[in-house]
Amino acid sequence: MTGRTPARFTADDYRARMERAVHAAGDAGLAGLLVAPGPDLVWLTGYAPPAATERLTLLVLTPGRDPVLVVPALEALDAARSAGAPALTLRDWTDGKDPYAATTALLDAGGRFGVSDNAWAMHLLNLQKALPDSSYASLTEALPMLRAVKDAAELELMAAAGAAADATFEEIRRVPFAGRRESEVGADLAGLLRRFGHSQVDFTIVASGPNGANPHHEVGDRVIEHGDMVVLDFGGLKDGYGSDTSRTVHVGEPTDEERRVHDLVREAQEAGFRAVRPGVACQEVDRAARAVIADAGYGEYFIHRTGHGIGVTTHEPPYMIEGEEQPLVPGMCFSVEPGVYLPGRFGVRIEDIVTVTADGGRRLNDTTREMVVVD
Repeated sequence: MTGRTPARFTADDYRARMERAVHAAGDAGLAGLLVAPGPDLVWLTGYAPPAATERLTLLVLTPGRDPVLVVPALEALDAARSAGAPALTLRDWTDGKDPYAATTALLDAGGRFGVSDNAWAMHLLNLQKALPDSSYASLTEALPMLRAVKDAAELELMAAAGAAADATFEEIRRVPFAGRRESEVGADLAGLLRRFGHSQVDFTIVASGPNGANPHHEVGDRVIEHGDMVVLDFGGLKDGYGSDTSRTVHVGEPTDEERRVHDLVREAQEAGFRAVRPGVACQEVDRAARAVIADAGYGEYFIHRTGHGIGVTTHEPPYMIEGEEQPLVPGMCFSVEPGVYLPGRFGVRIEDIVTVTADGGRRLNDTTREMVVVD
């Protein structure tokens, strides 16, 4: 990843995001936000350092001040070229100087700040040393919904990523499965995602036969056999926004039991999708999908949450899980992915990304959810 982002987001877009973040921080009782390199920095400014570095890079957002990006001098030119740079003040520091002095001068010495989850411990500890009366909270803890609601341009990118994942499935269902290793089919998936525009492949789960009972099996050396159920779960980033879809295929004709379990998961996925509408708590999506599986006697074999948020990362808040009372809001995007996992035998998972609309939900994946038979 470089310091440049697709031109569809302007400095005004990033300025609005940073203003929104400052207001959200104030509402959460924070004195400001400290954002290290990673997805939060990209989302707020359009800037990603050209490579992982131990040198301090930190966006400082505080009420009443213009946003300031503290950067190493040798990376200042890259930062200045980023799409959000006109909405920022850049403050660079040179090797041999104290980068924390440049940062602490911008902060309330006794304030409580939200810090992006992937900030280096070294940097946070040095800030604490310089400001011993300050305190900190992770952004996931303090502002979990910061990136959750997508605007129209973001939704367009999410839809394009979903369409690319759908195109990948339509191609992979036509390749040979029997007699090939899971890793070979996984390589096919990765290549197809890239062919259809993904710059980053985050995962390619190919779980055949008994491996399908492990939700995060990914790929292995097992040779796929005729008669196997195969869970396919794959995704990554296209133009900076995530895809994630799951379909379960069968090599040759399935047994009556395999078809029955697949149909059950399909019904559960549909129930979860139909529960989506503004104002409904996230946990209600989980409850709706889980009830279908539990009522059929397979409740103990549905062993994970029903869904997770997705955006500039493939897993982020909100989560569709019991106890999550966050109301759904138009523009939120998340997976609906119930599954049944029978140890030592097979598993089934069906997953779509869904966005909340004004009166319900819209799927961003639309390949068939019926049983697909492959060779």
